[in-house]
Amino acid sequence: MTLDEQEAELRTVELPADVVSRVEARVPRTEWDDASTYITNVLEEVLFHVESESEDDAYNNVDEQQVQDRLKSLGYLNE
Repeated sequence: MTLDEQEAELRTVELPADVVSRVEARVPRTEWDDASTYITNVLEEVLFHVESESEDDAYNNVDEQQVQDRLKSLGYLNE
């Protein structure tokens, strides 16, 4: 998605004033041009990690069950 496409899809979100003030104070020490860009990138990074963990959890649960089934079939685990 290009920057123009992202800008065309903007929505408004309300944030506490103290959070916005803290972000605005950090912006000059970052690579971002403004608070909105900074907040967007922080949220994208957090979501990436949360979504990755969720996918990892689901994958691990499936693998664990497969391992248990295999161990049972080999006689290493009792049913």
